[in-house]
Amino acid sequence: MPAFFHHLSEVLYQVLECVGVNPWVVDRRRHTFLHREAAWDVDAHQDGHDITSFHFGSQSEGTTTPGLQSDTDVLYTESFINIMFSWADWQQGRENLLMVREEDTPPQHYLLQRISSVVPQPVTHIHHPDYVTDSQGRVFYSNMAVVRMAAALCGDKHIRQGPSNSPSEDCDIVTALYCKTLPSEIMSWFTRMQHGYWPSQETLQAALRCGCFLVPVGHHGSMNQHIEWRITPNLIERLLMFSLNMVSIKCLVVLKMLKKQEFVKHIHCQNCKFTTFYCKTALFFTLHRTQPTVWIKSRLTECIYRCLQTIIEFLNQGECPHFIVEGVDLFDGKLCRECQLSLERAIQGMIQDDMHVLFHLQSDDLGQRLMALPHEVRPYPGDDVNAGICGKLAKDMFEQYLKVLRRTCSRLCNNDAADVYTSLNNEITLLEDLAANVRATQYDTNYIKFIVKCLTSVKASVTSSSCIQTGQPLPQDIWQLYGESLNTDVASSKLKLASMHYCRGELQRAASVLNEVEFDLDDSVQPVCGCGIEPYYNKLSKAFCEYTVQNDSHEQLNKKLAFCVRFLREEKFCAPRFLWCEMYRAVGNDVDHRNVNERQWMDWAQVDAKPFMLYLQYLTYRGLGVRHRQLQAFHGLEDIVTSEDKLLQLYHPETAQNLSGHCFELEGIVQAALLAYNTSLLLRPRNNAANWHKQRLELMLNN
Repeated sequence: MPAFFHHLSEVLYQVLECVGVNPWVVDRRRHTFLHREAAWDVDAHQDGHDITSFHFGSQSEGTTTPGLQSDTDVLYTESFINIMFSWADWQQGRENLLMVREEDTPPQHYLLQRISSVVPQPVTHIHHPDYVTDSQGRVFYSNMAVVRMAAALCGDKHIRQGPSNSPSEDCDIVTALYCKTLPSEIMSWFTRMQHGYWPSQETLQAALRCGCFLVPVGHHGSMNQHIEWRITPNLIERLLMFSLNMVSIKCLVVLKMLKKQEFVKHIHCQNCKFTTFYCKTALFFTLHRTQPTVWIKSRLTECIYRCLQTIIEFLNQGECPHFIVEGVDLFDGKLCRECQLSLERAIQGMIQDDMHVLFHLQSDDLGQRLMALPHEVRPYPGDDVNAGICGKLAKDMFEQYLKVLRRTCSRLCNNDAADVYTSLNNEITLLEDLAANVRATQYDTNYIKFIVKCLTSVKASVTSSSCIQTGQPLPQDIWQLYGESLNTDVASSKLKLASMHYCRGELQRAASVLNEVEFDLDDSVQPVCGCGIEPYYNKLSKAFCEYTVQNDSHEQLNKKLAFCVRFLREEKFCAPRFLWCEMYRAVGNDVDHRNVNERQWMDWAQVDAKPFMLYLQYLTYRGLGVRHRQLQAFHGLEDIVTSEDKLLQLYHPETAQNLSGHCFELEGIVQAALLAYNTSLLLRPRNNAANWHKQRLELMLNN
């Protein structure tokens, strides 16, 4: 190897640290997507579906950078179908499908024969569009059945490519079937791996328990494409990726950058494509063949060099073997011979040029950074790029949590508060049972604890609202409920407690809670909402981003998050009366103009934490007669709604304008109130309570 490879490796290692390929960002990516899996799974179980979701690919592995713009790969599987690898796997009462291979079945593919759920015998007659009967009377499950399921998950505007259905350009969804038994072409891999440097025996033992998936796609040249299913060992691949050290991860990221910029130039055929999976496969084979002493920081360039040689080997022989599944050529039907040879010549040129191609990589300005970065410069966890990535991931994770909470509350909502209370108890019990399930992972448990806290906050507020409405005293256990729910975040649950005190006329108690919230709600706190909308200026707090780099637990992150405050109609007597209009915001046919997300929350009052805190302070100190604190809150709210930068960072800027308008009304400044309501309507013309407030003020002024 050239002598300068050592120095280049050191600098390249540092540059990759600077663009998000480092231990703290990789861990944040993995934790984020594993937590998202848990949230989606629990949500499905709450809805009565036994669906399990998995995030695969670059985002969840941590092998990407902002410049690579990697999409998200999601795989769903339902447990209502039992996949049988042998007759011993048959289960009574289940929809059983037996994995079958014919002499002409392509490698990596199986047919799924329908077996009776009553006795372990083949079904011979069935009339259903999801099944196909062959000339021998055997009934096979069509892969189009699962494709239709995936399309339903994505909606009308889905894009199908291979086994995936994409609801958008940055997300691929595959609906697959899970097989707990590994077929022979995967089991043989464990024998092959006994002779090599990687993976470790511990990893191989864990891989034996992974199982595999059957995805709904047939072989490109087969006559039976519509009933063929391809086996994929995604869970084993993810296990392998999670076992890599940082040098291996950085090596793969550079290969992806080369693929994106350089390899694609040499693919001339329209239907040919060199995928990132080829890069991953080359890395796996190189790791298996190469001593662990090579995979160190000072030899990173050499590792990339060796992986490129492995790719050349595949291209030269015209075959790219699957690392795990025996007998599979990954080039088959994907990369023609002409493109293989063209690409081989190009990569040979890169190697002969002593890897100078690295200095020309444009992704994340890697080439420029390589030439500009002095050897002594060291990236640190809190720098802008790394902190920004971690902050966005943490915010996205909690937004996903809150979206699931929104759907949960939408299912529970009812005109009768007593029914909602019962439903909340049932929901909390269900969640606690799920947490106790032996299948529950650490991520499931973390998510369930969080969602139970949020539902306990709703339960406390629904109970209090009912008592305030009927004039009954609060039950003794109400304070325990509030206490259990106060740490969902820094503000929202505490603000609901303060609001309850205000509505009960306990102004001093309300003021005490509000002072605590005001102390915690500084500029380092990141607002988060689960309504499925984004602020016009989606600006992340720099302090929050820096905090998320090395603080990973829910308890730590919650200290820097402020959720929007949500009042269901069943909680309305715990909310200031002016906010009730937000629960009945539709005028005329406004309801017809709500999208799917809006239908789940627009019958509730939702407001960003800081504007609501200031509004509640204004009302509370007005009631206490503390004029200077009342005016302080009034001017604080006015500052938010009159500053375009601050207003458009809110999730619900129109509601903040409405609260400001009410304060102007209470101050007797009617024209300013009318201006606030008009500004609110500019932000959201329909489904806005400002329509009611504006009509009311105009009637008052005309009279």
